[in-house]
Amino acid sequence: MEFFPIPFLFSIFLLLPTSSSSSISTITLPLTAFPSIPLTDDPLKIINYLLSASLNRAQHLKNPQTKSIQNVSLFSRSYGAYSITLAFGTPPQNLSFVFDTGSSLVWFPCTAGYRCSNCSFPNVDAATIPKFVPKLSSSAKIIGCRNPKCAWIFGPNLNSRCRNCNPKSRNCSGSCPGYGILYGSGATAGFLLSETLDFPKKGVPDFLVGCSVSSVHQPAGIAGFGRAPESLPSQMRLKRFSYCLVSRGFDDSPVSSPLVLDSGSESDDSKTESFIYAPFRENPSGSNAAFREYYYLSLRRILIGGKPVKIPYKYLMPDSAGKGGAIIDSGSTFTFLDKPIFEAVAGELEKQLVKYPRTKSVEVQSGLRPCFDISKEVSVEFPELVLKFKGGAKLSLPPVNYLALVTDAGVVCLTMMTDVGVVGGGAGPAIIFGAFQQQNVLVEYDLARNRIGFRKQRCT
Repeated sequence: MEFFPIPFLFSIFLLLPTSSSSSISTITLPLTAFPSIPLTDDPLKIINYLLSASLNRAQHLKNPQTKSIQNVSLFSRSYGAYSITLAFGTPPQNLSFVFDTGSSLVWFPCTAGYRCSNCSFPNVDAATIPKFVPKLSSSAKIIGCRNPKCAWIFGPNLNSRCRNCNPKSRNCSGSCPGYGILYGSGATAGFLLSETLDFPKKGVPDFLVGCSVSSVHQPAGIAGFGRAPESLPSQMRLKRFSYCLVSRGFDDSPVSSPLVLDSGSESDDSKTESFIYAPFRENPSGSNAAFREYYYLSLRRILIGGKPVKIPYKYLMPDSAGKGGAIIDSGSTFTFLDKPIFEAVAGELEKQLVKYPRTKSVEVQSGLRPCFDISKEVSVEFPELVLKFKGGAKLSLPPVNYLALVTDAGVVCLTMMTDVGVVGGGAGPAIIFGAFQQQNVLVEYDLARNRIGFRKQRCT
């Protein structure tokens, strides 16, 4: 993933770090729904807003702009984003972060002078946004231009950006260039720090973190859990991490679920017997670094009611340039499907639910389709949707994971989406497996064995 340098004028008091770490292999954090905006009480308008935000997310995951990184949009009600609280510094400062498997950098609003424009959120303005203040931490250090971690962000072009350093000298007093991050509905910019990430009974010293001093439409930081070296799992050298997303309607229930970080050396096979595992697919090797930090799934087939959906293989297998394939993303509400895949899935669902009338007016208002009127039914029968992976593993999604009751009058809609404007000539992942489809599923990212595990369960 490529960043672009931005000049900054700032001052910061730097002191020598005095951190320590202790041995602990498993850390459990509460994962909660990210706060939302009470936009309207109209469920159809809420869903239309969710759809727009999800499509915006998909567009930037599929078509990362040059010199940018994509993060979750944070402005919509019940967007599907989940947050965690992390503590940085000595003494620790607690901050809320959006949990995001689709990006890698961990960053927070930073310095007492942090500015955030267009941050019209409930009980939030630029003055009250929680911020990290480096001068209050004895372990805060600016990343130097010759620090190998600076190259994590800027890659092979770092030498041209460290213009104040002599390439032949091992000593360099210049700081790593400032970063700029572009995402669907705004931006953030700042500089890089080395800090202590603090957990109970465990400290992670020299953790690379972004100190953002200015943002647009971005009142909270991002905890990147992607595959790049700057991500939280990579820096903590985790063997695995797992989460279970609580079932959510289109409200904001203050319920949390566990996010487990495991740095143990061996997996407990007795605890994994109930999981279904599938290997991660090899990431594209092309020039776009963003694609290399996604988690690609080895999806082979989609079945509805036991009948295979006809999907050309080229959509399931990413090429070297990153075209095609399926990824899993904690920051997308609804699953995105390239148009040919979506039409095949929607068409098969329509065939199997032909006895329930289509509701075109709700489709127009919500943006979802197809939608079915079940208000006159005493009982209803919906098929299972099954994802089949390489090696034969199958994840069966119950109707509640792919259909949603969107009106009190009894209309259900498919909670998957497409948009011809997002396809962009077929660039990027063809399938983005979103949070709504992951609800009440324990998802384990087994990084040591390069595989993903699923187990259906109640997440509360």
